[in-house]
Amino acid sequence: MVPPRAKVFLSSLLALGLLGGSMLLFLQGIHVSAPVLAPELGKPAIVEKAPLSPPKAQYDVPAPALSNRLVEYHMDVRFEPGENKLKGKQTITWTHPGKKAVNELYFHLYPNAFASKETTFMKESGGRLRSDRMPEDGFGSMTITGIKTIEGLSLLHRLQYVQPDDGNAKDKSLVKLRLPRSVKGGESITLNMEFEVDMPKIFARMGTADDFVMAGQWFPKISVYEPAGVRDRTEEGWNLHQYHGNSEFYADFGIYSVRIRVPENYIVAATGFPTKPATKSNGEKVYQFYADDVHDFAWAASPNFVVSEEAFSAPGVPGVRIKLYLDPVHKDLKDRYFDAAKAALSSYGKWYGSYPYATLSIVVPPDAGNGAGGMEYPTLVTAFGAKDDSPGYELERTIIHEIGHQYFYGMIANNEFEEAWLDEGFTSYAEDRVMEQEYGLTTNTAAQAAAISSPEPLKQESWKYGSHEKYALNVYTRGKLVLQDIERLVGTQTMDKIMMTYAKKYRFKHPTTKDFLQVVEQITKQSWQPYFDQYVYGNLMADVAVENIQTQNIGTREDPAYKTIVTIVSKGGTVSNIPIRFAFEDGKTVEKVWDGKNGKTQYEIKHKSPLIWTMVDPKYTIVLENKHINNYMKAGMDPKAVTRWNLSITKLVETLFGSLSW
Repeated sequence: MVPPRAKVFLSSLLALGLLGGSMLLFLQGIHVSAPVLAPELGKPAIVEKAPLSPPKAQYDVPAPALSNRLVEYHMDVRFEPGENKLKGKQTITWTHPGKKAVNELYFHLYPNAFASKETTFMKESGGRLRSDRMPEDGFGSMTITGIKTIEGLSLLHRLQYVQPDDGNAKDKSLVKLRLPRSVKGGESITLNMEFEVDMPKIFARMGTADDFVMAGQWFPKISVYEPAGVRDRTEEGWNLHQYHGNSEFYADFGIYSVRIRVPENYIVAATGFPTKPATKSNGEKVYQFYADDVHDFAWAASPNFVVSEEAFSAPGVPGVRIKLYLDPVHKDLKDRYFDAAKAALSSYGKWYGSYPYATLSIVVPPDAGNGAGGMEYPTLVTAFGAKDDSPGYELERTIIHEIGHQYFYGMIANNEFEEAWLDEGFTSYAEDRVMEQEYGLTTNTAAQAAAISSPEPLKQESWKYGSHEKYALNVYTRGKLVLQDIERLVGTQTMDKIMMTYAKKYRFKHPTTKDFLQVVEQITKQSWQPYFDQYVYGNLMADVAVENIQTQNIGTREDPAYKTIVTIVSKGGTVSNIPIRFAFEDGKTVEKVWDGKNGKTQYEIKHKSPLIWTMVDPKYTIVLENKHINNYMKAGMDPKAVTRWNLSITKLVETLFGSLSW
């Protein structure tokens, strides 16, 4: 998910103004070549709607699975605009990937995050996501109305809401199901479920805005059971978290066959591809979609979509149909969306491996549905709400970022609850590269680093960052800067090899920070543990400063000469290859490079005219430096005055950045 970038640009301008003067397979899955609906149930009475019945997949021509496909969903859902409600049925089959027998299953009921002001999500977020706030009376919720075994035994009374993260009894975003019998390792269990979703008004990813529908995280989704060895687990077990103010999602790969029923004037965009043309009957329009080797399924609907479609192929993109579902305000901007999507797909296909899916859908919500914008789902992404009919490059940047998530989060499926930087930081890094390559736009990393006044470890649960601003500055920005700094140290060619190796090795798996560290060490053939301990597992930033300048006149009137001793210190994390510039009164400059060892160094410089100033990293190449204010010192200035001046300016910078939201 991408935060509003226009405010990053504003941040950059502010920082520059202030700084300018001073600075695979567990199971052999089967591919559905031609999924079909359940047999016709007979023509319904004119006043009745066809009953919900999850479609059955038909396995005609098996094909190699790309993932372990541990879960299979067959769903039938109806949107009822009069009640602003989803009514659904699903048949879910889950295969136990571990060895120990389990007596319980767990399901995420994400819509319950919006049930009241007392849920964990609402308390942590304050009813806000980015710049979007919850509308009045915009609550929503999910209810499981039925759950049975395939033998017909009801399990509804066996459900129990759990709150493993904070014990908040008012939070019902995670539910435990006690089973009537154990499921052994390698066995599968199938359940038939019925559910209803009272759709919230959109402010955080899902809901409705007028006649626009965004169904994201809309069905009871089974949690991830992790075998020993997966994500460094020493003992197998469930990975269980509630829906938090900052957190996104984590799920296993599987198969989805989904029937969607909407009013007959609605157009539906969805994960995967349609298996047959939509049909109309008794005021309804019925769509059927199928997707495999994905870990989520989302859809959007509106009677106002302006639909365009283009086929695209390139090296790394064997063939994909790009589908645009535009809000009418952006109907004349389709070429910009297509160009951005193609640029993203072709670049990511070269850098991180081929795009394996047949479709990519882009949904542009109306302005009122902006809370659903800037979000990623398998084979479907959303742009920001259509407000301006002539937007700037935020249009392209958002699309390029979200398509990057088809790799980082989509195929390389890290746990977003616990290590969000592995998708947001990595995607932001990739996004910047495409924007520079395709549009000539470079990011002011010095300004972005300066905004990080409260650095925190990258590998931690997303809700522990506190505010969404701190979460975004660390997970998106600081995570990206770490990758850019690694590239600075190893070179672009080696960094490309690191990223491609990581992407290919953990394609359709659930990697960790440790896995990425091991790839960096494998490619560079050296230890990176100290670096990761400081900048990834720790909360350090670079802080290189000019500590003191002492000048002595050692010449005569006939033969002027000055000796200057300049002290440079490293106060933050370890830094190497630090450029330093010395400027003299006669216009001469001298460049030095400090290796950064021992945390402190002194330079003795003799020259015929006095030193005017010294500056560390004059071109802002040390991307993890966030306190540029002490990089510069003017000769002859009282150190105490320098300290007071620096602190005052630094405080002003932090205050200005703190007033901005992401």
